[in-house]
Amino acid sequence: MNRRDIKQAVQERYGAIAREGSTCCGPASCCPPSGQIGYTAEDLARAPDGSSLGLGCGNPLGLEEVRPGEVVLDLGSGPGLDCFLAAARVGPQGRVIGVDMTPEMIERAQANARRGGFHNVEFRLGDIEDLPVPDDSVDLVISNCVINLSPDKPRVFREAFRVLRPGGRIVVADIVLEGELPEPLRQSVEAYTGCVAGALHRDEYLAALRSAGFEYVEVLKETDYFGPARSITVRARKPQSPDNGSSGSSGPRSAHEGR
Repeated sequence: MNRRDIKQAVQERYGAIAREGSTCCGPASCCPPSGQIGYTAEDLARAPDGSSLGLGCGNPLGLEEVRPGEVVLDLGSGPGLDCFLAAARVGPQGRVIGVDMTPEMIERAQANARRGGFHNVEFRLGDIEDLPVPDDSVDLVISNCVINLSPDKPRVFREAFRVLRPGGRIVVADIVLEGELPEPLRQSVEAYTGCVAGALHRDEYLAALRSAGFEYVEVLKETDYFGPARSITVRARKPQSPDNGSSGSSGPRSAHEGR
């Protein structure tokens, strides 16, 4: 599949999920209950009905402190669950931005925000490879089982680096590979939109974060997902000094290995 075909397939799959309110993105053996990936009953009770469709593979906010007044950006925000949880933690002085490329998901998330009375959350239609967000304007970037769907993951990380303020953090839950997928599965459109066929190998994923300019890259949690695929939650930080990064969308001029 070329990049245009991948984007169309992902939009069609998740547009249908948004319209139908169906759950689970991947194979029957994946998509564990929300409690098993880090969400508590209290978390789910704080979010409007319909904002959890069982599409995640972790809880990026469950392992990161979010401070009042911060600006949080969710890459691939879907129906808005993580945005609403972040909104409660940043408070009325903070702000949460959700970006999703599927119009149906944006519409669903906006309806959820109105129903829940969330005034510090907004949802923007856009690609995570070309974020509709200014440079150096975000304190925390999160994402939940979405970056694996992108055909250009290094560019996603460069964009996240661009929009973060110096010292800002990124915490993502995502799918990576620890072995090789069978070729029929690797070529399957359903497996790609199900978060498996497009996944990078674990080391390649972490290296892409470092190459985008991030430092202190660490895996916070790792669990089995499906076959050789694993769910990991990763945290990294943009260096404090602007000399170590770039304000342009092309990312830093040279790889920053971090540690």
